[in-house]
Amino acid sequence: MVRRGGAGRRSQLANPFGGYGRRVAIVNGLAALALCVFPASAQQPVRLLVLGDSLVAGYGLPKNQAFPARLEAALRKDGLNVTVVDAGVSGDTSAGGLARLDWALGSPPPDFAIVELGANDGLRGLSPAAMEGNLDAILTRLKARGIPTLLAGMRAPPNLGRDYAAEYEPAFERLARKHEAILYPFFLDGVAADATLNQGDGLHPNARGVEVIVERILPYVKRLIGGA
Repeated sequence: MVRRGGAGRRSQLANPFGGYGRRVAIVNGLAALALCVFPASAQQPVRLLVLGDSLVAGYGLPKNQAFPARLEAALRKDGLNVTVVDAGVSGDTSAGGLARLDWALGSPPPDFAIVELGANDGLRGLSPAAMEGNLDAILTRLKARGIPTLLAGMRAPPNLGRDYAAEYEPAFERLARKHEAILYPFFLDGVAADATLNQGDGLHPNARGVEVIVERILPYVKRLIGGA
């Protein structure tokens, strides 16, 4: 009886696909498959900084309805492990964004960045050349740190006239080309001037408007993250 039991155990251990050996082989195989499908880097959240003004900060909205929160939710819904870092400050100009950039980068630094600034420069009629210089400095610092960036463009307020718009609007395309950044031409695409998608001031998107922005910019953000 003992001899047969010992032989059975020897046979079981000698066969890697039987008993305990089989269970080990299956577990190891599944672990290897998981590493192939989900590499180790994918297990760590990607940090995406969004540097912007009230359009990012979610003026007039609960925090969970603001652009950073809704963008993070959309990315995670699509299976992307991304933490969106909200660096939006209402009323900020391009100069303000540049002044607080080092603080916004923080620790740990982001893996990617979205820059959405310039709307308040336009609303205040500030120099488009100065705005371009500020954004240029922001993109230069991000590039020097090896942080791939998406630049969100903006349109000039129509009341400032064609000459202002002709100087203001092309700045975003020039900067994106210079710094090899992904350009999203107009952050408020599909939302601007639509009363059903904006709050009472006609400037800031409501919750539905934010969802439209997220839906439209999402392919660009995926390209930013996937392209790296």
